[in-house]
Amino acid sequence: MAEFVRTCFFYGYVIVAAAFIVWMMAWGTSNTYGVFFTPLLEEFGWSRATIAGGRSVASGVIGLVGLVAGGLSDRFGPRMVLLILGSFLGIGYMLMSRVESVWQFYLVYGVVAGAGMGAIAVPVMATIARWFVKRRGMMTGFMQAGSGLGGMLLSPLAAWLILGYDWRFAFLAFGLMALVLVAMGSLVFKRDPSEIGQLPYGADTAVAGGHAGHARGQGITLRESVRTSQFWMLGLMFLGFGFLRTTILVHIAPHANDLGFSLTQAASVLATMSGVGVISRIIIGRVADAVGYRRIFMGGYAVVAASALSLLGADEMWRLYLFAVAFGLSWGTLAVVRMPLLAEVFGVGSLGAILGAAEFAAEVGAVSGPFLAGWLFDVTGSYTPAFLSVAGAALLGLVMCWLLRPLAMKGAHD
Repeated sequence: MAEFVRTCFFYGYVIVAAAFIVWMMAWGTSNTYGVFFTPLLEEFGWSRATIAGGRSVASGVIGLVGLVAGGLSDRFGPRMVLLILGSFLGIGYMLMSRVESVWQFYLVYGVVAGAGMGAIAVPVMATIARWFVKRRGMMTGFMQAGSGLGGMLLSPLAAWLILGYDWRFAFLAFGLMALVLVAMGSLVFKRDPSEIGQLPYGADTAVAGGHAGHARGQGITLRESVRTSQFWMLGLMFLGFGFLRTTILVHIAPHANDLGFSLTQAASVLATMSGVGVISRIIIGRVADAVGYRRIFMGGYAVVAASALSLLGADEMWRLYLFAVAFGLSWGTLAVVRMPLLAEVFGVGSLGAILGAAEFAAEVGAVSGPFLAGWLFDVTGSYTPAFLSVAGAALLGLVMCWLLRPLAMKGAHD
């Protein structure tokens, strides 16, 4: 039985710092996809559905790899998963600089880079949950603020590199950064506190000792969770989140270009969205720990629906910035709360596998959203149907969250 000790320094904060860096590269670079959209249109003359399809393929791969990576992380720990599979992110971006055809685009961005993103998402979130019982939402918020900061800094950087050089050079630069920073961050990861004789932050000593590691033993299995209605409700909530998040990230920049604004101005909308997301991720995590994850989730979906509807007829920059602020706040809220909500419902013993399944549902939404929005634009010549679909996905998530019974938060079976 592991001997648990209390030290002045809690290693979980090192995990959070490393997770912040890894998350910044994985999702900060992913959030710049819309900046590359118009340059790809101009270079290849592909349809919008075709270009959006690259992100849709990546989302499908993220979901599939997340299922595998979650189980591998539960069994072998996150370090090797991040170090080996996470390197695919940088490799994929570097290979994007050589793409010449649709099949290469889908293979390189969709499959290779998508595999790297999928290998990062689930192990990182599951590891944070194992290191923190109290402050779980807050630490998840700090970690996920990395994607907001990354998007805020990297979207303008992508525009600058594209205008100063070209989009191929921009992908090459992002690939090199991803390879180095993901590798460095992964080296400090440890699966849970018991590996170094510590307790999860806020864990009860007697409980932790009695189970030879609170982080390893608590909760139900993926097979058990699938037999509950709460699993499927949460699956639909995650699906709606994936749909609305990726649809907006892929299409808001080309929408701004269509309105006559420059690539730099379009990138600034994405940067604003991401920057506001940094604030919401940090603040909301702490608030959610106090008032409850379910309530915060419902509020986030309500604001997404309202902000998506506000895009209809928005043809001035100040209105796009207003949307960016509202959507950034709500998107960051949903991103932070989804993992602590799962941990609260199902425990952390098999959280990697359960989170992998839930994230797969999110990526099902992310697969369909960008492609559907691109196809709707190709057919109608307008983004109005796409923005209405985003509002609809948010309302679906809101209804599912409202139907989720409070008793489910105990992890009880039906």
